[in-house]
Amino acid sequence: MAVGAGVRALRDRPTTLQRYPDGIGGTSFFQKRVPKDLPEWIPSARIAFPSGRPADEMCPTELGAVIWAVNRGCLTFHPWPVRGEDTDRPDELRIDLDPQPGTDFTDAVRAAHELRAVLEGLGLTGWPKTSGGRGLHVFVPIAPRWTFTEARRATIAIGRELERRLPERVTTAWWKEERGERIFVDFNQMARDRTMASAYSVRPFAHAPVSAPLRWEELDEVRPQDFDITTMPARYAELGDVHAGMDGQAFDLGQALELADRDQRERGLGDLPYPPEHPKMEGEPKRVQPSRAKHAEH
Repeated sequence: MAVGAGVRALRDRPTTLQRYPDGIGGTSFFQKRVPKDLPEWIPSARIAFPSGRPADEMCPTELGAVIWAVNRGCLTFHPWPVRGEDTDRPDELRIDLDPQPGTDFTDAVRAAHELRAVLEGLGLTGWPKTSGGRGLHVFVPIAPRWTFTEARRATIAIGRELERRLPERVTTAWWKEERGERIFVDFNQMARDRTMASAYSVRPFAHAPVSAPLRWEELDEVRPQDFDITTMPARYAELGDVHAGMDGQAFDLGQALELADRDQRERGLGDLPYPPEHPKMEGEPKRVQPSRAKHAEH
């Protein structure tokens, strides 16, 4: 993780630690609750899981907290899209462009370019980064005025608009059997307790790839394998944090939520299924795989 930028990506955010105390070939686990020996100088923030149960997560504010976690075997940092002072209202909209079998990073890039146009049409600006795998993440800083439910609803509306523009390339289908060889807009990454690898986090693969912040103009020229723990320091020394411009930005979700309203009113498009660990939500369709639902009807 690049030093200054890594702190920016985590600062004041409740953060889950993906720990590999025995290296990437050993046992790993996600540490959501702070350990008993968390130093007093590292703050924490209380979050609530979908069940309503609370937990205190570390909330980094300085480089020392990152180093402390790394010394405990943390490889990947998974910050919530909220700040410690208000853990119920996201200040980032996070859009995950996830390549499905038969597609790759190049397909995600094509979708990302059109996504940029969708966002701009809704008064939003996104910052892209590699996931550290085959996909792309696009983060949009937003004012912390909306709940997780509202932010997720806005993400679904954005995904559906992208799907309408690129129907052969993009899908919002939650069930894998319906996705085909398309890029899946994983709207449930905006559900409560879902997190993404932070910018500059190392991912647990042999070549030590890094989730790399990108500039829009370089998307067509790069590949995920370009960014790892050996190449990222030089890139950062040359370019600095290319996502530094996110700081101080806070866009309005109003137009995206109006689009969600129109989708429901004019197209009959309501909510989509939540992840399994979430309680049943109002207006949510049945969490039944379509092929199983059809089988049950016969």
